[in-house]
Amino acid sequence: MLAHVVQHIAFEHLGNLELALSKHGYAISTFMAGVEDLNPISKDDPDLLVVLGGPIGVYETDAYPYLDTELELIRDRIARNRPVLGICLGCQLIARALGADVYPGGTKEIGWAPLEIHGDVEGNVLSPLQDALEVLHWHGDTFDLPAGATRLASSAVYPNQAFSYRDNVLALQFHLEVEAEALESWYLGHAHEIASVEGLTVPGLREDGQRYGPNLQGPAKQVWAKWLVSLAAQGSVEAAA
Repeated sequence: MLAHVVQHIAFEHLGNLELALSKHGYAISTFMAGVEDLNPISKDDPDLLVVLGGPIGVYETDAYPYLDTELELIRDRIARNRPVLGICLGCQLIARALGADVYPGGTKEIGWAPLEIHGDVEGNVLSPLQDALEVLHWHGDTFDLPAGATRLASSAVYPNQAFSYRDNVLALQFHLEVEAEALESWYLGHAHEIASVEGLTVPGLREDGQRYGPNLQGPAKQVWAKWLVSLAAQGSVEAAA
């Protein structure tokens, strides 16, 4: 099975999702948006498309025209009932591809905080996160819930933190994929943004990352496994050998 990954910035990579994909039988190919041609993704028609995060807005297509290509990729796959996973910017791109508005939220949500899991918790793919486990949030934009989508999680700051569409599209605003040992790259890469938020400091983020990051890895593994197994069970992709 093939998983094609659209990555926007070097340090926002697959993280713990890479091992999960490999364990479930996926060969992974990564495409750097803005650097590499994304059109081969459509030609290859991978079993799974993963769109990762980045510090730009879905609405900034004049500055970053390849966002239009990504939106078209996502729209086409959803129209053909093909699996898509989006994280942070990827989540917002899925929301926009489904016709929802994406816009600056007015408050930057950066740091570790718990989620509220919605609906039938046991039936929710995010159920391993239900016990007030802190996850990493790093965004300033938000979005309206797309028509036909199911809200999966909220935070104290924004009501739409995760949603699913049908059974094979999953959109996560927060960073479930992040690994504690990789966070120092975030503090460097997002230094200007961190400095722009009152009360937010690198030492504070580092302390929280060391406290909460390791605890996230087990539940993250469970979430990825739960969703990837569900794709195989519903026939969206071939079951791993």
